[in-house]
Amino acid sequence: MKTMGLALLVLTFALPLWAQAPEPSPSPAPEMMTYYFVMLVRGPGWTGKSDPDLMKQHLAHLRSMWAAGKMVVAGPLLDEGNTRGLCVYKVGSLEEARALASGDPAVQAGRLAVEVHPWMVQKGILP
Repeated sequence: MKTMGLALLVLTFALPLWAQAPEPSPSPAPEMMTYYFVMLVRGPGWTGKSDPDLMKQHLAHLRSMWAAGKMVVAGPLLDEGNTRGLCVYKVGSLEEARALASGDPAVQAGRLAVEVHPWMVQKGILP
């Protein structure tokens, strides 16, 4: 009986403390990083016909940006929509991303045009 009384006494004092337990603090917001999302869209000179020499130049341009550490990923879209390819750049500014994308021989030839958007991604998700 003494044990039961002692347990009730402890619960009487502990219950208000338990009921007032602080809420866990929210986890800090993840650190974010800005990348540049580039959409290669049909340009004014789009014909839909293959140009092997221009394609070689286009691919060489993409490879050189990758080798320089400025491009994370790039690739074509396989449907027949207006957007023909996507790239993600890791550079210092929107202007730099736009300049790199505009330097593509297919863009300079008018076959493609570019849309460039700053894109926030959680740090560590992409290289």
